[in-house]
Amino acid sequence: MITGHYKTAYAADESIWNNWAKKSGLVIALIGLFAFPLFANNYLLLIAGQILIYMIAVTGVNVLVGYTGLMSLGHGAFFAVGAYTAVIAHNAVENLFPLITLALSAGVAALFGLLFGLPSLRVKGLYLAVATLSANFIILFLIRQDWAAPWTGGRQGIETPNAVIFGWELASNTAKYYLIAPVFVVFVLFAQNLFRTRFGRALIAIRDNDHSAEILGISLYAYKLKSFAISAAYCGAAGALWSYFFPAILPEDFSLNMSITLVVCLIAGGMGRTLGPLFGTLLILLIPEILKIISGVFTGGDGNALIHFSSIRDIVFGLLIILFLIFEPMGLVSIWDRFWRFVARWPFSK
Repeated sequence: MITGHYKTAYAADESIWNNWAKKSGLVIALIGLFAFPLFANNYLLLIAGQILIYMIAVTGVNVLVGYTGLMSLGHGAFFAVGAYTAVIAHNAVENLFPLITLALSAGVAALFGLLFGLPSLRVKGLYLAVATLSANFIILFLIRQDWAAPWTGGRQGIETPNAVIFGWELASNTAKYYLIAPVFVVFVLFAQNLFRTRFGRALIAIRDNDHSAEILGISLYAYKLKSFAISAAYCGAAGALWSYFFPAILPEDFSLNMSITLVVCLIAGGMGRTLGPLFGTLLILLIPEILKIISGVFTGGDGNALIHFSSIRDIVFGLLIILFLIFEPMGLVSIWDRFWRFVARWPFSK
């Protein structure tokens, strides 16, 4: 009977894709990711682009919440900082290279993350979650002000530019998708490798027991603030991609609802795992679209019936999330793990 997979070399121990299932799964996922636009229409590309952007942001939230153990309900504000920074940068410098914009948006969002991460030095848990709510209220309040309107558009929002790469304007959904997909892969791989380093292990130690981590010589102040900065940088980069993907942005796009959605995606997928944000985002963002299609089938496209059915759809969505968290509190990634453990031990799985 198979009792485990034992490593006999350092290279095997350091390998991320250390079995045939992971290697083949990675290849299939990459092929599917980049071949998707060849078979998808504009609607599917719109949904897919939005999902990939959210996955980047939720991966950033996972750095803070899943790996460092610090709760935050303010990451929608960092998302907004990245989006508006990208627009302001393009208005200042025409046809700015997208990678420069991404780096700039991530850097500015990281600075805001450092600022609003200061309460983590004194409080944690629900107290920290409430403290980080200030990021949403303060940043969106500043964006809406009349004096900021020349840069942010104020309450009316602002039109966003199209990315331009070597003179090629990315105007179609397909072109925008191919800008988002490689950035998504790089950010996810960076997160996967981050927690195989000394820095990543220090964050995990803080999550598991911050007092013990401090005794071991880990600076709680430094590592918590760095975790906030990295997490906010992810959301800032996602915000920059959001500004490229949609023709205009409004302050309401980055309300408290977005911050809550990011956390819900992480919880549904599984905290403290690289695949958790990916699975959770797919679940949370696809279910409403599926329910919308089902409601359209049942109502025959009738406008009045759709209005009444929409409230039922929201109730069904809420119930599905509640039931999922009750019966699978560790998230979708735990189902994924159980499946591959079954495969690895077959035919002795039973």
